[in-house]
Amino acid sequence: MSFSFQKMHANGDDFVVVDLRGQANKINQNIAKRLGDRNRGIGFNQLAVMSDCDDAAVRLTFWNPDGSMLDACGSATRGVAWKLLRETGSSSVIVRTNRGLLNCSLETDGLISVDMGEPFLHWRDVPIAQEVDTLVLPLPGTPTACSMGNPHCTFFVEDLEAVDVEALGPEIESHPLFPQKTNVHFVQVLSPTRIRLRIWERGGGIPLGSGSCSCGAAVNGIRRGLLDDSVEVECDGGTVTVRWDGTGSVFLTGPVEPNFSGVWFEGPSRNS
Repeated sequence: MSFSFQKMHANGDDFVVVDLRGQANKINQNIAKRLGDRNRGIGFNQLAVMSDCDDAAVRLTFWNPDGSMLDACGSATRGVAWKLLRETGSSSVIVRTNRGLLNCSLETDGLISVDMGEPFLHWRDVPIAQEVDTLVLPLPGTPTACSMGNPHCTFFVEDLEAVDVEALGPEIESHPLFPQKTNVHFVQVLSPTRIRLRIWERGGGIPLGSGSCSCGAAVNGIRRGLLDDSVEVECDGGTVTVRWDGTGSVFLTGPVEPNFSGVWFEGPSRNS
C-alpha cells in the first residue's frame, strides 16, 4: 500500500497532510503511529487526513504521533485550507471536522484564518472527571480549563522561563482530573493583547507551537479577565493571533508553509 503526503508547518508546528479524496481511508492507528515516528517514519506533531465530504470541501480527521485521534488541530486545518485555496483560487473554503463545519479564509497578508468554533467551558464537556468550576481548577497553581474539541489546561505564571515544562507537562496531562488526558499550557501575560506560551501537547510532547492550544490558552486568559478579545500568542516557533468575543466562535490566524512532499510505501512492521 502507498499514498502521497505533504509535510507542512505553522511556525514550526509540523504536520503531515494525506489527501485521500476519491479513495478509501487507509489510515489506522498503526499506520498513523508509524508515520509519526521521527526516526523510522516522516515525523509530525499531527497528521491530517483529507477525505470526501458531501457538505464541505473535505472531511478532516486528525491523529497524534502516538496513534491516538483528536478532534481539533488549528495548524493542520490551516494547512489543508492553504492547499485547497491554492487549488481553487478562492479566498475561502469550508471543511468538516469532528468540531463541525469550519470556515477558513485567506487574509490579504497571506495568512490563513480559521473559525475554530465555540469553546466548551462546562466541566462535562472538557471533560473533567468531577463537577468543578473550570475557571479555577482544584490543582496547585489554580489553572483554567476549556475544550476546543480537545481538552486544554492553562497555568498562568509570573516567569515562564522558570517552568520545567518537560517535568510538569506529562504529570498534568495524565492527572486523574482529566479522563481523556489534556493539553497543558504555561502562559506568561506580557500585556492584555500579548502572551508568551509554552505547551505540553497531549500525546505529543513539547511542540514549537499549536493552533488549538493557542486558542485554548487565549480563551482561558480572556475568561480570567487577563486579556482583551484579540491576543497575539507567542510560541517557541512564532506568533499567531486569536480572537474571541467571550460568547461566539474562536478565530485563529497565522502562517503556514509547505516543507516537502513524497510517497509513503507501507511495508511490514518489525514491531507489529
